[in-house]
Amino acid sequence: MAAQLRVYAPFETEHDEMQSPSVNIRLGDLLPLLAFAKRNNYLWVQDFLEDEVTVTSDLYDVIRSFSSQRRPSA
Repeated sequence: MAAQLRVYAPFETEHDEMQSPSVNIRLGDLLPLLAFAKRNNYLWVQDFLEDEVTVTSDLYDVIRSFSSQRRPSA
């Protein structure tokens, strides 16, 4: 007798949409891997492009400042 499979889908709530960070990783370990995957067009990278990441406030300030410096002048 063949086994029957059941598929259960959890109820989606607002809480389910945003996962809490569950793993800490050094930026120095993460960036080279992401850069390699992006450069080589690994498709899985696209799955995470809309995800949000949490950074420290000082890193955010540096990124924001760097971003404004890179913009071409009008």
